[in-house]
Amino acid sequence: MSVFGKLFGAGGGKAGKGGPTPQEAIQRLRDTEEMLSKKQEFLEKKIEQELTAAKKHGTKNKRAALQALKRKKRYEKQLAQIDGTLSTIEFQREALENANTNTEVLKNMGYAAKAMKAAHDNMDIDKVDELMQDIADQQELAEEISTAISKPVGFGEEFDEDELMAELEELEQEELDKNLLEISGPETVPLPNVPSIALPSKPTKKKEEEDDDMKELENWAGSI
Repeated sequence: MSVFGKLFGAGGGKAGKGGPTPQEAIQRLRDTEEMLSKKQEFLEKKIEQELTAAKKHGTKNKRAALQALKRKKRYEKQLAQIDGTLSTIEFQREALENANTNTEVLKNMGYAAKAMKAAHDNMDIDKVDELMQDIADQQELAEEISTAISKPVGFGEEFDEDELMAELEELEQEELDKNLLEISGPETVPLPNVPSIALPSKPTKKKEEEDDDMKELENWAGSI
């Protein structure tokens, strides 16, 4: 017989052979508490009534007043006994409830242990280690594939990074110079100064004809 079988018995429902179950005992204790609580309320009312009667008779009827006080004392004694009984029953009920709870907890733990054992029966630690290693290998392979796929591929075209950077800087400088020219406007080119010396005037056609006539006249005079 298993440990849990020894603890709870083969039947599992009865605390002992022919004895009540914990649930039945707890319910009976609760019923007793309810009955005693009602008895308490009754006695408290009786005590209040006897006290009122004693005050009513007072010095007018001492005998009736004393009888009322005696009854009040008896009721108070019964009330004190019930208070003690209720405390004992409450303690017993709480202990039984705790024991019943522990029993159920242990029983469920036993069921869980059996289920876990049954689940582990089909498992081999070596196979588990091998499976975990396979999973780790596949994860590593997946990461390598992802890394390889994510790398840029130039399809055989290789370029000098320094040369490309130099060309890029040259283009940026040209663009910067162009922007500066657009901001400052075209430069003013100075014009040459006008010469102060008067240029000789071009001889007219009439003057040339007069000079020719003078030459002919001189030639004619020289020939005489």
